[in-house]
Amino acid sequence: MKVALFVSSYTPETGGSYTFEHQLLDTLLKSYAESKHTFVLYASNRPGSKYRLDPTLQTVPTQITAKQEVKSQILGLARNIAYGLSDSIGNYLVERWHKQYTLNSFKTDRIDIILSLTPNCPTMEYPYITTVWDLQHKLQSYFPEVSASGEWDKREKFYAKMLSRAAFIITGTETGKAEIQRFYQVPAERIRVIPFFTPQLALTDPPDDRDISIAYNLPDRYLFYPAQFWPHKNHVNLLLAIKCLKEKYNLALPLVLVGSDKGNESYVKSIVQELDLSAQVSFLGFVPQADMAPLYRNAFALIFLSFFGPDNLPPLEAMALGCPVIAANVSGAAEQLGDAAVLVDPKHPEEIAAAINTLFTDSILRQNLIDSGLKRANQWTTKDYVREIFTLLDDFEAIGRCWE
Repeated sequence: MKVALFVSSYTPETGGSYTFEHQLLDTLLKSYAESKHTFVLYASNRPGSKYRLDPTLQTVPTQITAKQEVKSQILGLARNIAYGLSDSIGNYLVERWHKQYTLNSFKTDRIDIILSLTPNCPTMEYPYITTVWDLQHKLQSYFPEVSASGEWDKREKFYAKMLSRAAFIITGTETGKAEIQRFYQVPAERIRVIPFFTPQLALTDPPDDRDISIAYNLPDRYLFYPAQFWPHKNHVNLLLAIKCLKEKYNLALPLVLVGSDKGNESYVKSIVQELDLSAQVSFLGFVPQADMAPLYRNAFALIFLSFFGPDNLPPLEAMALGCPVIAANVSGAAEQLGDAAVLVDPKHPEEIAAAINTLFTDSILRQNLIDSGLKRANQWTTKDYVREIFTLLDDFEAIGRCWE
């Protein structure tokens, strides 16, 4: 089959979405020869903006064109115009034109199926495989990032249509599969569970740990939380736990926060001031991916308290780098992390504080978590994920050959 590999416009500042797609795409482009299918790379690009495709990936199609029918389609002109227009009618007309242009491109290239590595789909007029990471707008609609300014309606319309028409849907856990079935009545046989792979931070060549400590003025034995400043990332309950840890257990562990501001950072900083924790809490802002590995390695533990799931990447990153994990016990967390993390109720600061104190006082527990985490981190790689995608394409081939 001829497969349109559709790439989104995520950038490093996007966080986990970029990490997931970037590493998966890199592995797929290195492994495409293992598949009997032909891949055509479509990259949605907005030149000159922060949403442009990573430059290192733009050169990949050129490198492999000689071996396989792979070419890069930059579908950016119409989207540039659409984003620049404020008039709703203009937006509608240009987006409609862009969809038709995309569809015509697929027809010209004689595409059989579209593969999107992220929750996306450029057109629903072709068979397509898409991905679902979470449906939290259905489960926790009170968070402003999934409800305010028409966001809930936008998500609901998008998922209801996209999931209902997908040839296959990829999700990371059985929990995620059950949610797709529950909310959108998609038949089970059209949903494939492919567990999240462990990001390859540990396999890169990071800067010297000592240099990172100096560059960021890192304290000793700090708790680490890499997360964008969205309300659902739950920084406030973590700060309350840090306060409780200090008052109840006389333990003043430093906290290092990493992530871009998504509108909630100033509020989190105000809570730090209110709780008199300024001397303990460091805000590093956005940190380049090359610096993340030593930040994990130098940490006493990862404290990952996001209310959203069922799949998350930071706990897997931490495990791969020997950093013990305390994570929110959200739906699907036990399935993803197994016994390699201490799970806590993210709504209860006292429970979070107790878990941190136990980890601090029990060196055997901490080492057991490190050992279990390393095993868990090596269970599923990007290569495993890509092989499952190739199997999914093979399964569809028997269906797709029934028409031209």
